[in-house]
Amino acid sequence: MWGISQQYGVSTNRIVRINGLENPDKLVIGLALLIPEPYLQYRVQQGDTLEKISNQFGTAVQEIMQSNRITNPSTIYPGQRLTIPVIYHTVRERDSLYDIARRYGTTVQAIMQMNRITDPSNIHIGRIMRIPQKPKPIIEVNGFTNVYGQAGAQQVREVAYDLTYVSPFGYRMRQDGSLEVIDDTPTIRAAQSTGVIPMMCITNFSATEAGTQLAHTILSDLSLVEKILTNVIKTMKNKGYRGLNIDFESVAPEDRDFYNRFLQRAVDRLRPEGYFVSSSLAPKTSASQKGLLVEAHDYPVHGRLLDFVVLMTYEWGYRKGPPQAISPINEIKRVLDYAVTAIPTNKIFIGFQIYARDWLIPHVEGQEAETFDMQEAIRRAVQYNVEIKYDETAQSPYYRYKDNQGRTHEVWFEDARSAKAKFDLVKSYRSRGLSYWVLGYPFPQNWELLGDTFIVRKL
Repeated sequence: MWGISQQYGVSTNRIVRINGLENPDKLVIGLALLIPEPYLQYRVQQGDTLEKISNQFGTAVQEIMQSNRITNPSTIYPGQRLTIPVIYHTVRERDSLYDIARRYGTTVQAIMQMNRITDPSNIHIGRIMRIPQKPKPIIEVNGFTNVYGQAGAQQVREVAYDLTYVSPFGYRMRQDGSLEVIDDTPTIRAAQSTGVIPMMCITNFSATEAGTQLAHTILSDLSLVEKILTNVIKTMKNKGYRGLNIDFESVAPEDRDFYNRFLQRAVDRLRPEGYFVSSSLAPKTSASQKGLLVEAHDYPVHGRLLDFVVLMTYEWGYRKGPPQAISPINEIKRVLDYAVTAIPTNKIFIGFQIYARDWLIPHVEGQEAETFDMQEAIRRAVQYNVEIKYDETAQSPYYRYKDNQGRTHEVWFEDARSAKAKFDLVKSYRSRGLSYWVLGYPFPQNWELLGDTFIVRKL
């Protein structure tokens, strides 16, 4: 690890922290490490504000806040050490401007202009040079959470600097038009105190019921539709929600028009109250695609009526299905290629799961995979001393190991490489942003890379 930190000019402690490594002396072949940029360190002076500091270094207040996990810009204090997201390079032996420019993805001329260098051959060892950066894209980020009470609130506080919205999942409808109650108040309060917009979510399914019949009962009865929306508005006002996400799944194909009518009524009633309306959509690759999960999801109607949509581009590696990448890039691209023909790109959130899965193989139908966080995936690779491989088609890491009982396992997870591949999709498709399912699974590489790649919009 010391050699890696020397090579990139970044401290070992920072590499360890960003990658969530428990023991830097125990690495495994194939493990992808996120190497952070050598950012400037600045000590806050008396009278400093984040706006003053950002102007001094030519960066944005929001970038400094993201880099330093700050949710309230007025809480900095004299003597505090801040990481300034401006790249500096200290010239080392055998460095040339050409090598430096290639490493940081810029040009020799741009470095010379920024640092007032007139002779490219005259750079001495130890000189600190600022490296020009391209402006970061501004995106919005949503995080779903399915943990309630103070635990849900803590999940929000841990990543609030990288969230635009948080959506506690979820309020399930009842047949009489009422809503099941959830303990979401602590999560909402945590969001409000950290500059995150709380978004209410309503749904028709549960862990034990697909909700197809419930959706039909509600959607086909206009009086129940109005009652549901009345209860939604009442809950939003009482709790402090700012918008709604509609996540109706496994809706019968013959109820498609009823679902579209519900969306129209939701918009008609919520927008005058000052609320935005969104939906979560099953991953669909064509308008004619068949299947209970997708047929009632009318992409053009959602795109026309709603403020934005969340594409649920994950769960190919289903917990009860055979082992495979959970959110493979090649499949996500197929969904996006269709979605952008039906929905404006500035209304599309790309879904990204942040958990790993471990399947027993050979897979037996109905056998459930174990779900856990990315750090546990790395722990198991280290524990069983196996090489981590990378599927270039799916853009996802995986490995196999034998446990102490001689059983073979296959693990699929995410790392810095696969996260970057998804971030590149956001940029190439010019989508509105990312939506994470689900908060609560530690994945430090993701959040660090997110802040390095984008400025997360705060509303």
